[in-house]
Amino acid sequence: MNGNKEKTYLSWYNKIGYGSGDIAGNVVYALLSAFVMIFLTDTVGMNAGIVGTLIAVSKLFDGVSDIFFGSLIDKTYTRMGKARPWMLYGYFGCAVCLVAIFCIPADISATAQYAWFFIAYTLLNAGFYTANNIAYSALTALITKNNHERVQMGSIRFMFAFGTSMLIQTITVGMVAHFGGGAAAWRTVAIIYAIVGVISNTLSVMSVKELSPEELAEGEEVKKAENEEEKYTLIDAFKLLIRNKYYLMICASYILMQIYSATLNMGIYFMTYVLKNANLLGVFSWAINIPMIIGLLFTPALVVRFGGMYRLNLTGYTLGTIGRLGVVIAGYLGSVPLMLVCTAVAAIGMSPLQGDMNALIATCSEYTYLTSGKRVDGTMYSCTSLGTKLGGGIGTALAGWLLAFSGYVGGAAQQTASCMNMLHVMYLWMPMIFNLLITLILTRLNVEKANEELRKHRE
Repeated sequence: MNGNKEKTYLSWYNKIGYGSGDIAGNVVYALLSAFVMIFLTDTVGMNAGIVGTLIAVSKLFDGVSDIFFGSLIDKTYTRMGKARPWMLYGYFGCAVCLVAIFCIPADISATAQYAWFFIAYTLLNAGFYTANNIAYSALTALITKNNHERVQMGSIRFMFAFGTSMLIQTITVGMVAHFGGGAAAWRTVAIIYAIVGVISNTLSVMSVKELSPEELAEGEEVKKAENEEEKYTLIDAFKLLIRNKYYLMICASYILMQIYSATLNMGIYFMTYVLKNANLLGVFSWAINIPMIIGLLFTPALVVRFGGMYRLNLTGYTLGTIGRLGVVIAGYLGSVPLMLVCTAVAAIGMSPLQGDMNALIATCSEYTYLTSGKRVDGTMYSCTSLGTKLGGGIGTALAGWLLAFSGYVGGAAQQTASCMNMLHVMYLWMPMIFNLLITLILTRLNVEKANEELRKHRE
């Protein structure tokens, strides 16, 4: 067993190639989470509350599709492997649906516009993005058995993710203006991002190779036969997940992390109406993503120094919560520089969990394997897609409801006092509260210790 832990499977270009796949995921996710609401309210003229409700209803399809696609990946056997085919082909649908969302015709009825958005958004999230993202995350457990390499892959992956998100939040407003503003400009930007996504996703798929089922099972005591191992239904897979308390904790944390991100991405409204400068969204994006990337660089070494992921993640998120409390105080003081400093402190504290999340899920999957004798890596990684879509969707929907409740008027030069107060709640208070909730969950998420104890009992 020690030999398996020490064996390395990946070269530097495998890790970089794998990580670059998150460019593809984030040209979709960052564009939607940061800009789809303001595009729909201020360019298309939709009601923020109705859009929020449509997004929330769309999420009803997501939970089922996540476990469904995860189970399909577990049962897939091709020359490319289990996950790579789903990652490759799923993204083409992502690209088409992303462009469709920003191509809502102006000459159709309002009802038809809402229907167009709902169908394109649901197909993207519940279908194509699910297949692509679960497969991408599952590769962590399918191309290496070395936990240190998994942490490295997660750190590299999220460096690309945050770098892409930062770039999109920085340049999108300027690009839309460059192409003339309005719906046509948004459509052009969406097409450019979709093409970039297709290229980066394809390169990522081709840069790695999955281990054979025999190599994945090497050194394990439980059944290895391919046909034996996969004899379980979708219901069985669901039962395996909900029996794993650590999976439920990771799921809850991931959902809260994405709601947190979605509320921050609604910062375009805070910058526009409170700080009176929409371009500050890019500045705050740098204050979030540069420290996050720096933290990710050191995450693999910090995991070793802290003796595992548990203490590091808990310490980091405690710092992250304190940092967001500082943002709240600075926001009410009206000090943008202090807000930026506290934002950076929060981001660097949150970075370890982002970097080791895939390794944490792989460890969680091992817990299911040790307790049930079944490998459900693809299904286990459904929490990443579920968290991204459900959390991002809830966050965006919540923003729409709160904006509508506060009396927001799309495109208005001045908003009401109730709306201005709501913008403070959305951008200052809510992220801090979500960070606090994640920190509380992390106090119980010591799956590494649980696995050690299970192995000792089996010896």
